[in-house]
Amino acid sequence: MTLTLPQWFDLHTHFRQGPAMAAYVKAHRDMGCAGALAMPNTQPPVSRISGSAQSDGWSIESYSAELRAAGADAFEQLIVPLYLTRQTTAAMIREGAASGLLRACKYYPPHGTTNSEHGVPMDHLIGGEVLREMEECGVVLCIHGEQHALSGPDYIDAQQNAETRFYMERMPRLLAAHPKLRIVCEHITTRTAAEFVANAPEHVGATITPQHLLYTLGHLIQGLKYHLYCLPIVKFQDDRAALRQAVTSRGQMKYFAGTDSAPHTTKATACGCAAGCFTGGCAPQLYAMAFEEAGVELGTAEGQAMFEQFLCLNGPAFYGFPPSEKRFTMEKMGQQMKALETPAGPVTPLPVGMGIDLTWRLSA
Repeated sequence: MTLTLPQWFDLHTHFRQGPAMAAYVKAHRDMGCAGALAMPNTQPPVSRISGSAQSDGWSIESYSAELRAAGADAFEQLIVPLYLTRQTTAAMIREGAASGLLRACKYYPPHGTTNSEHGVPMDHLIGGEVLREMEECGVVLCIHGEQHALSGPDYIDAQQNAETRFYMERMPRLLAAHPKLRIVCEHITTRTAAEFVANAPEHVGATITPQHLLYTLGHLIQGLKYHLYCLPIVKFQDDRAALRQAVTSRGQMKYFAGTDSAPHTTKATACGCAAGCFTGGCAPQLYAMAFEEAGVELGTAEGQAMFEQFLCLNGPAFYGFPPSEKRFTMEKMGQQMKALETPAGPVTPLPVGMGIDLTWRLSA
């Protein structure tokens, strides 16, 4: 069995900075990826619109140039969001949108994930000038939807967690204050978030990662599979079932691919585990495996169309650019992944970290 599809767009991924960038970009190109939304939580963050990089921050212009020099010039689309910090102003949004450089902004809960210490609490943004200007200019708000500064029991338990609290408490207020704001709820992990997006206006969409469609908290803690550790963490079977239902609903237009692929040369450290699963080189295969586990028959025209909608079509439609006219092919055949060698050191792909072989192979 083979699948021939339009090349797809990873609308949430990390390419970092430094000499390993080229290896990370190449891993995306090698898996039929036609473009990417590259996260701005670099060191230092992407906190300006234009100009050269400074010691306290990249600009969208300078970081995009760095990515293109590392091979991203081959992409059909490259979107670099602006990291929303306390220094972000409405004037920056207005001028950035007018220049064409600014297409999206990224909200990070302060200290909620890797390099998110520059983030601004959502309560400080709702109703403010920055979001109002984004709303007027049509700039997309990309949201890491977790409530910050929670105690351990509030962060995750059987009844609620940081994500469910955010989608129950913050997101309704955000939509009420900014009803025209275009929003991507990134890497959603819970039934609460999936249902919120389903019931929200058409200009609210969501990305879902392969790991959240495949795995649960049990997979993470049984043997402490730390290569599966990411933020937001994988959740429970009921949550995974809701995500699978969301992406496989006939005709759905709201959910699309965003891997949150995050390379780390060192995952386990003395002070904890680095957050992020690396799925460069293997994301389409993992997504295909997840669809099959959800009961989709990819050998049928209906199953292929459903998979293509999620992987290749919905994301470009949401961000307002055409799907790729180039194609890539996957075969139903085993594939064993290996560590990605980079100038910064080897990076372990998720299948290697989980000790599994892929059941789909990318055709040369």
